[in-house]
Amino acid sequence: MKYRLLAGVSALVTAAALSACSSGGDTADEAGGVTKVDVWLMRDSVSAAFQEEFTKGFEAAHPDIDVRIQIQEWDGIGQKITAALASNDAPDVIEAGNTQVAQFAESGGLLDLSDKKDELNGDDWLKGLAEPGAYDGKQYGIPYYAANRVVIYRKDLFEKAGVDPAAITTREQWIAATTKLNKGGTQGIYLPGQLWYALAGFIWDEGGDLATESGDRWKGALDTPEAQRGMAFYAQLQALGKGPKDSDEDDPPQAEVMAQGQVAQVISTPGGAKVVAENNPGLADKLGFFPIPGKTAGTPGAVFTGGSDLVVPAAAGHPEAALTFIKELTGDAWQQKLAVAMSYVPNRTTLAPAVAKDPGASAMAVGAANGHATPNTPGWAAVEAENPIKDYMTAVLTGGDAAKEAAKASEDITRAMNAGS
Repeated sequence: MKYRLLAGVSALVTAAALSACSSGGDTADEAGGVTKVDVWLMRDSVSAAFQEEFTKGFEAAHPDIDVRIQIQEWDGIGQKITAALASNDAPDVIEAGNTQVAQFAESGGLLDLSDKKDELNGDDWLKGLAEPGAYDGKQYGIPYYAANRVVIYRKDLFEKAGVDPAAITTREQWIAATTKLNKGGTQGIYLPGQLWYALAGFIWDEGGDLATESGDRWKGALDTPEAQRGMAFYAQLQALGKGPKDSDEDDPPQAEVMAQGQVAQVISTPGGAKVVAENNPGLADKLGFFPIPGKTAGTPGAVFTGGSDLVVPAAAGHPEAALTFIKELTGDAWQQKLAVAMSYVPNRTTLAPAVAKDPGASAMAVGAANGHATPNTPGWAAVEAENPIKDYMTAVLTGGDAAKEAAKASEDITRAMNAGS
């Protein structure tokens, strides 16, 4: 995918910004004034068909930029990007997971794009992509696409139990419906004990957080009353099925469990429905979606917004062309096409209608309006590596003292987040 600045938007990159990220700004790499721009995109973030369509469309509109896309693997990408940012041969644009941006920005290896927000419709960005794309008051990551969890449900089991999914708009209604579904050989919901992303949503619904910042230090916050209420709701919901209390959604894969035919609901990204259908084709037409319910009917449940941002390395050789690429890929036309092609949530709330005809993506888009991210600090990576949240959840679900276990987990989070300070 490649782009160049139109004459009317050449002010996207100021002289100061260019000098900060390149010794001499963009230069043509080939005879005829064609600038080559190197882009790293992640595996499966776009399909081959979309990549081809976008590339052809862009090159036709911007013949003076040649974009060379390299597909990267998620495994080990953090170390690879860190090494690239520290080198003199970084690509011009990098797709980064939204929660990864802070650690890359801390190194000083990214271009500050704060003054581009207005031109890139920053007021409408999804909060769950925009907030983790910022660090220390500056915007380094430009929201690219989002994905978040929804409820995947069995239409036939809901109908048999007399449950209308459209009527489930609050957590109280969700519990009542799931209790009704949890009869005989049917699990009302399959919810493993360590699905901490779902727990985070319930905690945010209560006004709590996973950790809070005070000065230059972070403190785990699972022991707050708000967070403990979130955990209490998780436990209430988890009990309405037979999900294991000591493992996450991958052990065993929850889509495979649902495919066995006795599960009425799971919490998953919409792509999980495809895995269910692959394992049991007979369920392909029996799966539906609705947003995770919130505490009140007027607000969907808070969700962790996964997805990606686009960043420009400070060492990029062609920052102006890189920003043109970003402007186009995150603009109205291609965002809408990407959302339809990949069943993603577009990067801006105003583009949600683009996926209105996709049941899974449209359910995601509703939840994305109340999207959140994990604490925006490089120290969060240490928490996820150790993940005391999972141990805390299992301890509570297996009968441990909720307050004591929350205090212990909060201490572990505090230690991990401040280990490098």
